[in-house]
Amino acid sequence: MLILVLMLTLVAAGCVGQDDANEDGTVSEKVTVGYVLWDGEIASTNVIEQVLEMKGYDVEIIAVDAGALYLGVSQGDFDFTTSAWLPVTQKNYWNQYGDQLVNVRHNLEGCPLGLVVPEYVEIDSIEELNDNKEMFDGEIIGIDPGAGIMENTENAIEAYELDYKLISSSTAGMTAQLRKSIDDEEPIVVTLWSPHWSFGRWDLKYLDDPQGIYGQADNVDTLARTGLEEDMPEVYDVLTRFHWTHEDIQSVMMDMEDGMSPEEAAAKWIENNPEKVNEWLGE
Repeated sequence: MLILVLMLTLVAAGCVGQDDANEDGTVSEKVTVGYVLWDGEIASTNVIEQVLEMKGYDVEIIAVDAGALYLGVSQGDFDFTTSAWLPVTQKNYWNQYGDQLVNVRHNLEGCPLGLVVPEYVEIDSIEELNDNKEMFDGEIIGIDPGAGIMENTENAIEAYELDYKLISSSTAGMTAQLRKSIDDEEPIVVTLWSPHWSFGRWDLKYLDDPQGIYGQADNVDTLARTGLEEDMPEVYDVLTRFHWTHEDIQSVMMDMEDGMSPEEAAAKWIENNPEKVNEWLGE
């Protein structure tokens, strides 16, 4: 009897860990999504979360740095992510974990990144930074240290022999310093990418990169754990159709910047784009 009770307890515990019962007695499958704290990835993750909830899934989104994201999807801790910048920015993570992941598709295409300055700054190339070191206090303002763009920038500092220090921060910290410098009409150079709400807010420009350190424009890809297609075919089908434009994601980011929560901004976009959402849902 003790063995039987123990077995039933373990089975019941396993069932509770996998699914959550709804009020009507039906069961929602649990989907776990990883993402990085870039504004675009916050936007896309909140949108796909609410789209899957429309299908009846119980969705949990978890923010981590890029290395933990790839590791988590490869180990099955996350079912998928819509936050993979490939083939350049997160190349090192793809090289390490790519054979343990499924690249579902591009969800956003043509996304450049590099060093950016306000339009009023009178230089146009990374090669001009050393001659203007005092103007920028010898600093490049970056984001979180685990981001691929930070590694690219360290490579750029070495390749162009820049006498600069790369300052680690966060996306919010970087944009706060960018905002302050522009308000004061002071020079600043930051690590930045497109799409990003800041290009809609201010006149900015990428510095030319003659050596191609930052490579061609990336795509943002959806990566899934192995086995997701078999385990949750409906979720996987949605991911195969999830694709949007710079204008779409820029709209969500601008609403977030204007004070909406990510959840509110995602809900507004979904409400205003029923045809595209229905297409993703296969309806």
